[in-house]
Amino acid sequence: MSHKLSDLLLTPAEMAAVDAAAAASGIDSFALMERAGAAVAAAALRLHPGALRFVVLCGPGNNGGDAYVAARHLQEGGATVALFHLGDPASLKGDAARARAECAIQGEQLHLYNPETGDVVIDGLFGAGLGREVPADVRAVIEQVTEAGLPVLAIDLPSGLDGRTGRVLGAAFRASNTITFMTRKPGHLLMPGRELCGELEVFDIGIPARIIRAEASGVIAENRPDAWKGVLPAEQLETHKYKRGHLVVFSGEADKTGAARMSAVSGLKAGAGLVTIAAPRAAIAANAAHLTAVMLHAIDTEADLEDWLSDRRLQSFVLGPGFGIGARARGFVSALAERRLVLDADGISSFKDDPQQLFDLFRGEPRLVLTPHEGEFARLFPDISGDEALGKVDKALAAARRANAAIVYKGADTVIAAPDGRALINTNAPVWLATAGSGDVLAGIIGGLLAQGLPAFEAAAAGVWLHGEAGQRAGKGLTAEELATHVSPL
Repeated sequence: MSHKLSDLLLTPAEMAAVDAAAAASGIDSFALMERAGAAVAAAALRLHPGALRFVVLCGPGNNGGDAYVAARHLQEGGATVALFHLGDPASLKGDAARARAECAIQGEQLHLYNPETGDVVIDGLFGAGLGREVPADVRAVIEQVTEAGLPVLAIDLPSGLDGRTGRVLGAAFRASNTITFMTRKPGHLLMPGRELCGELEVFDIGIPARIIRAEASGVIAENRPDAWKGVLPAEQLETHKYKRGHLVVFSGEADKTGAARMSAVSGLKAGAGLVTIAAPRAAIAANAAHLTAVMLHAIDTEADLEDWLSDRRLQSFVLGPGFGIGARARGFVSALAERRLVLDADGISSFKDDPQQLFDLFRGEPRLVLTPHEGEFARLFPDISGDEALGKVDKALAAARRANAAIVYKGADTVIAAPDGRALINTNAPVWLATAGSGDVLAGIIGGLLAQGLPAFEAAAAGVWLHGEAGQRAGKGLTAEELATHVSPL
């Protein structure tokens, strides 16, 4: 894992524990607030040198304390500053009360703010500490600022965002920039939080690394190579194709063969030693016309598949892209229950009426990877999907535990979750990956990594990251066929 503190993800609760531990160790907590507020003021001046007025919005907690410090530094630096506070500032406690006492600016009640041309808003209302919907007066200000199109610099997290889930709690600022301290939070990466944060900067205010690492659970992290590169197969001079694994991708009928070919080529590009498309006899010619390095094998029935599986070298499979929904898919999956399987698209939807049938097949050591988008996730896990109290990471983890599978919960903020409680948030995928066939390529990459011996969770995480990198290389306007050609192992 990365050794940089700024690469860690701490939940709001974990960061609160860090603050408490820092204070308990004898560190001057007001000095930390002073550094935080000074960093915000410096960022405001650097980012908005032409601002006519800095409007500082101060909340009732330590986020508001940071804002009071920032307002004082801005005024001392010669900037025009207006200050508006939420609630009665006389009720502030501790460091926040001291920060307010040392700020000479006379503030006004929040509801009195009227946006003016040239304003730059510094949002210090709630940060990541909000656990309920924003109150009506805050919602009104958010709407005014948004309508006026004013730039917003958020302290820690745009007010109105949940720091753990990235969800909007009624209403939230859309920040052009966000300044946070020591580490990021999941809400900085999960949608829509990632988009609403704008450009994110992590500022070191001087909390010792030992304190932060002691409170960081590491359960939720960003999907980066450090999380899985240690299990990648070593490159050896003395090797052969079977040592690098054999991946099998199942094809659909003759008029639905393209998806399987994109998966197969992607698995080969991801490093599998050899790849075979298992196709109905009626689809062999359609596949053969487009294949060179990928092999073909005729499979029509579950009995055909069971006979072929007597070859124990066949251990890793992709089923779903273009395969068709129904009993045949369920039968094939049942035959593959003791092997490693990426189940995608039609394969997932084939179990929508009885998801438990699927889950019961894959007990023991996790060897199943499920790659659902939002709709497919809801078909397999309707109760989890519909639980409004859960964020995307929570949902993916609950699904992984139930299915005993690695879950790739796809989207702009794809989450990869393991049954043992680990979760990674992916951030490297460009928006142009949202194109037909992109998921087929992803399934093939993950299958290729499974074939090389990666555990299910690490294969899923590495596959998602490599998929994003391929998208970056392919560039805007890519098609899935082009994306597959840009797949490359790490």
